[in-house]
Amino acid sequence: MVKLYNTLTRKKEVFKPLKEEVGIYTCGPTVYEYAHVGNLRAYLFEDILKRTLLYNKYRVKHVMNITDVGHLTSDEDTGEDKIEKSAREKGKTAWEIAEYYTEAFKKDIKKLNILSPDVYIKATETIEEQIDLVKLLEEKGFTYQTSDGIYFDTSKLENYGEMANLEKIKAGKRVEMGEKRNPTDFALWKFSRPEEKRQMEWESPWGIGFPGWHTECVVMAKKCLGIPFDIHCGGIDHIEVHHPNEIAQSEAAFGENLAKIWMHGEFLLLKEGRMGKSEGNAVTVSNLEEEGFSPLSYRYLVLNAHYRSKLTFSSEALLAAQSSLNKLKERVREIKTEKTEVSSPYKEEFLRAINNDLNTPEALAVVWKVLKDKELRNEEKYNLLLSFDQVLGLDLEKEEEIPENIERLAKEREKARKSGDFKKADEIRKEIQNSGYEVEDTKKGYKIKKI
Repeated sequence: MVKLYNTLTRKKEVFKPLKEEVGIYTCGPTVYEYAHVGNLRAYLFEDILKRTLLYNKYRVKHVMNITDVGHLTSDEDTGEDKIEKSAREKGKTAWEIAEYYTEAFKKDIKKLNILSPDVYIKATETIEEQIDLVKLLEEKGFTYQTSDGIYFDTSKLENYGEMANLEKIKAGKRVEMGEKRNPTDFALWKFSRPEEKRQMEWESPWGIGFPGWHTECVVMAKKCLGIPFDIHCGGIDHIEVHHPNEIAQSEAAFGENLAKIWMHGEFLLLKEGRMGKSEGNAVTVSNLEEEGFSPLSYRYLVLNAHYRSKLTFSSEALLAAQSSLNKLKERVREIKTEKTEVSSPYKEEFLRAINNDLNTPEALAVVWKVLKDKELRNEEKYNLLLSFDQVLGLDLEKEEEIPENIERLAKEREKARKSGDFKKADEIRKEIQNSGYEVEDTKKGYKIKKI
């Protein structure tokens, strides 16, 4: 029995799929820059959700959008389009920027061992359908036109913002409203400004322009999964604006909520506050690798906190996570036996943990209990851990690839040792250690492992 916390109802609910195949829609990246590890925490929580459902023998159809137009720098209805801005700054076309950072994102999630969605869908692939949705909302009396676009009139929807703290939203919008009728109204279609040279714009019944960010997700989700579908996921920052606006359009146009369950992952924080591109403190997967950290060490760090809890990121925390993961992998190598199916109360304990709203800290605790249990045979331990890893995704069975430069240094050190140049050998050993690895000398030769 899987229980999931539904942000919409503010309680844990027993998961009951609407159909034989579970439909999951996850808000994907806005592809104007590299994703940072704070962004990627949300995709890790969604990966655990998907793996947990698969572990429970559900069939899953996972859809992720690629936002390649319409996401403005304010995250709402003002500012420049993030893709267009990045293109202008980097001297590329908007299409080149979107394609490049889409591929970079896919490489990052692969390094984090995040299962690829069954469907990737781009906002620019559904412009016609988005125009059709705005026309439908217009026909039903939910829209009005201003000089800069077509807006959704939230006062026309009785239960607008039921998932969010509406008073908090209104208090946060004490800014110049322009031609908006209500503080919570949002753009469905934005007009291209005469002085603006946009690369991504389309003809519409209202004028040349581009879709609103909130409209895109409704259309892409409905196109791939129908309405309603089972689970809609995103970051906690979507609770106040983006997701209420999706729900509003779905209920106004189709008479029902987009999804049955809405799930949100908490922020990754730095000691000084939130991580973000605009704050200038973003850390990418490539940055981790440059510092000698395995991306899976970050995955392990994330698993140590519940997805609805804030998590503070630091080099010290990541180093501790890497050390624990290396120790875990070392133990798995030591007890490696034949693969077989095993039955154990530990399996039930692990299942209870992950099925209780994806409680990964408790699930990891079960992993270490298994390793410490002296009553269990190595065969039982090994196969239990491989079973658990179907959810944890730590690649416990996979041998860690040693970087070429570390292998080269280890060979140079061995050559120095054999020639009696122990000073040089020690210097190289320290260089290897500074890169996050250590060389262990054995009777059969040297062995390299992560620290």
